[in-house]
Amino acid sequence: MFENTFWALLPPIIAILLALITKEVYSSLFIGILVGGLMYSGFSFTGTLEHVFVDGMVGSLIDGWNVGILVFLVILGAIVMLMNRAGGSAAFGRWSVEHVKTKTGAQLATIALGVLIFIDDYFNCLTVGSVMSPLAERHGITRVKLAYLIDATAAPVCIIAPISSWAAAVTGFVDGANGLDLFVRAIPYNFYAFTTLAMMIALALCKFDYGPMRTAELAKELEEKNTMHSSITGAEDMPTPPVSSKGKVMHLVVPIVVLIVCCVVGMIYTGGFFEGESFTDAFANSDASVGLMYGSAVALIITIIFYLATRVLNFNEVMNAVPEGFKAMVPAILVLTFAWTLKAMTDSLGAKEYVAGLVDSAAHIDALMSLLPALVFVVGGFLAFATGTSWGTFGILIPIVVDVFGANMGNELMIISISACMAGAVLGDHCSPISDTTIMASAGAQCNHVQHVSTQLPYALTAAGVSLVTYLVAGFVRTWYVCLPLSIALMVGTILVLRSVNTKTA
Repeated sequence: MFENTFWALLPPIIAILLALITKEVYSSLFIGILVGGLMYSGFSFTGTLEHVFVDGMVGSLIDGWNVGILVFLVILGAIVMLMNRAGGSAAFGRWSVEHVKTKTGAQLATIALGVLIFIDDYFNCLTVGSVMSPLAERHGITRVKLAYLIDATAAPVCIIAPISSWAAAVTGFVDGANGLDLFVRAIPYNFYAFTTLAMMIALALCKFDYGPMRTAELAKELEEKNTMHSSITGAEDMPTPPVSSKGKVMHLVVPIVVLIVCCVVGMIYTGGFFEGESFTDAFANSDASVGLMYGSAVALIITIIFYLATRVLNFNEVMNAVPEGFKAMVPAILVLTFAWTLKAMTDSLGAKEYVAGLVDSAAHIDALMSLLPALVFVVGGFLAFATGTSWGTFGILIPIVVDVFGANMGNELMIISISACMAGAVLGDHCSPISDTTIMASAGAQCNHVQHVSTQLPYALTAAGVSLVTYLVAGFVRTWYVCLPLSIALMVGTILVLRSVNTKTA
């Protein structure tokens, strides 16, 4: 009765609205899951229980990809805890005060690190969070602003990086054409990614925030202070047991560098690099989940040996820190599990098939062809928002776009439309409380998840509005060297106008 209809989108819509209204994510996600189970089973009690817990929750937790991500999350939590216990974060905080003098500089440094770690969005979120949290705290950057900077340099950077797990995912959805070549050609048309990066830099340089983010930045209430200092990433958060007084900056830098190198090696290993594949092909064929799991496990072992060898921690202190890191990641693991289960409910109701049918019908109407990039961008954003997955959105919309144009790589409108699909998926991923990347950004910054979503939403929608206008223009102009500068200029102009209006009304 509900399958392959608009009603299939009801469970995620309910979960998202409840999360934004109640500011409580666990119960909101579970209610959405329950609604999906009831709809699928025809309101049967036993059928609902079976679908929710067996098909949904257990099914999600036995999925190899999901388990790999959870293992990576747990190991990374242990590494972060070790860095804090060893005094690496505290030493980096002291160093940053001497070398990064301003709040603007701290934000730009966070953005720069996020751009540099372009390999994988999960890896980006948690690594940038662990490294930059001490710097953010020293310069009074709230946890929600840090979470935004992390989130906005995760998926938007990965989607324009040819060597990344996202590039590998996109190329895998293209049949009948060179997927990597198509991905590279689509990069200049990914207006949402570039406008988001331009927006972050403009906000930092203009020393300006608006909407709920401005409220959070200006808030001085005790609750806000407690939120900012509830993280495992600040050295002062660990009074018991005490942080090592022997810690130096190298005790943060070395584990991070080792982690990056090991994860890169792990990813190309899963792609067959050591069996003769080229570096690029190895990334294109890599299994990011397994590669990150391998890499983080090796990095954890090296980190432990490094700390023991430099006598910054003894063996008992190291072993005590590992389960504490696990505990710190439990909230993120719980939200991820619920989000994956909700996605399973939505998939079983045929939400993807319903949306795919709508897009396929519209795409074959000749009068709409020039408007197709804007249409795909909007639909991609809505689908990713409702399902909480960018990659799932790629899998639905990219084959439809390729089918419409017959894999004609010479058709510039096809390239623009595929880029619009990727941009819309990243937009929806940014806005959705049930997105795994958004959850990871909250975990990386150690801030309240719903606060992160509500403060980031106006920023994401502003970038989306500018991108939509640019896609409307691109559908007719069809040249990136006109449209890309236009999108960046519109974004900077929008920020300047918002700052002017805010100054007058303040």
